[in-house]
Amino acid sequence: MPTTPACRPPAVTTIRPALVGKLNERQVLRVLQARGPLSRAEVARQSGLSPPTVSKAVASLLRGGLLEEADAPEAARGRPAPKLRLATASAQVLGIAVDAGHCEVVAAGLDGRPHPDVTAVPTPPTYPTLLDALEAAARERMARSGVTTLGVGLSLPGLVDYRKGCGVLSPNVPMTNGHTPAKDLAARLGVPCVLLQELHALCLAERHYGLARGLDDFAVLDVGTGVGMAVMTGGRLLTGHSGLAGEIGHVTVIPDGGRLCGCGNRGCLETVASDKALAARAAEKLGRRVDVDEVIDLLKLGKVDLTAELAEACQYLAFGVAAVVNLFNPAALFVHSRLFEAVPGRFAEVVAEGGRRALPPSFADCRVVQGQGSQRLGAVAGVVQYLTDAVAPELS
Repeated sequence: MPTTPACRPPAVTTIRPALVGKLNERQVLRVLQARGPLSRAEVARQSGLSPPTVSKAVASLLRGGLLEEADAPEAARGRPAPKLRLATASAQVLGIAVDAGHCEVVAAGLDGRPHPDVTAVPTPPTYPTLLDALEAAARERMARSGVTTLGVGLSLPGLVDYRKGCGVLSPNVPMTNGHTPAKDLAARLGVPCVLLQELHALCLAERHYGLARGLDDFAVLDVGTGVGMAVMTGGRLLTGHSGLAGEIGHVTVIPDGGRLCGCGNRGCLETVASDKALAARAAEKLGRRVDVDEVIDLLKLGKVDLTAELAEACQYLAFGVAAVVNLFNPAALFVHSRLFEAVPGRFAEVVAEGGRRALPPSFADCRVVQGQGSQRLGAVAGVVQYLTDAVAPELS
C-alpha cells in the first residue's frame, strides 16, 4: 500500500551535532567581526544563540586561538563581565601584496587592523628570488614574541586560476605565471597561505574594513599598474568558471593600432586609462623614464604639463565606469587610482562623464566614490575569511 504524504515517516536530518557546533562557532565569530568586543551575554543577544551554546562555542574558539578575552572597562557597580574579542594580542595574520615594482608585507590582528609598520621589498626578477624575498619578510613578522601567526593572505595581479591555485597570466609580474606562490610559501612557512587575485582582495578590503560594509552588491575598479575590476553580487565574489572574471582592462578600446599591452594585444583599456599608461606618456614628454610616484610629485609641483594626457586617460576611465555600471548594476562602485591624489578635480570629471555614458536608471541607482582599501588589507581580509570558513562553511 503506497505511503500517503500524511503518513510518511518523519524526515531524518542530515546535519550532524558536530557540524551544528561549528556553525554556532562561526556565528559567534561573525557577531564579533561585525560588532567588536562583547561579553558572552551580549554575544548571545546579538547572535540569537542560547547562553550555554555561546559559552561552548566561545570555549572552542578560545582553544583554537581565534578569540581572546580582554578586560572590560570598570563598571560603576560590581565586577564587569570580561569582553571577548578577535585575537589581536596573542595571534596575527600576514597580508602580502605582490606588484610590479615592489611587494608589501603587513601583519594584522584577526580584527583586520594592520600593525603600523609595512615592509616593502623590491619585486625580484625571478620566481625563486621572489619566494626568497617574501619568505624573509614574512619570517621577520612571524618572529614577534608571544604571538602565533595563523595564516597568510597573498594578493597577486593578473589572472589567477583558483582551481589550481596558480597565476595564469600576469602582464606586470610575469615570473609568477604557471606558479603557485601561496602553496609554495605555505610549504616554506608552515602556516596556511591563501591566494587572491588582487582585485578580489580589494573587494574584500572594502567590504570588511572599508566603505562597502553592509553592502552585498558593489564593484571595485582599480586603475593602477593595469585596470581591473571585481564584483560582489549577493554577498559573493563573482569569480567566473575558474577565477578569471573581471579583466576589464583587456577590453579593446582602440581597434586599429593602439599601444602594445602586456597581455600581447594592442589597444587595451589599460594602455590608455591606467596610472602606468600615464607614466609612460609622461616619460615620452620628459625624455626619460619615470614611475607613477614621480609623476604624481611632478604634477603636484606643477613641473610637468599633462593636461591633454590626463584628459584622455580620464575619458577612457569614464568609459570603464559606464561599462561596469551598465553590466553589473552595483549599488556602489569604488574607484582606486593614485592619480586623483595629484589632481582631485579629475575624479568628479570621471564620474560626470561616466554618468553621461551609462544608462540613466542604472547610474542613478549607483554611488560612485573613491575607494579606501588596499591590496595588502585585502590579503588580510582574505586570510581572515579563510580562517572563518575553516571553522564551518557558510550555508547558502
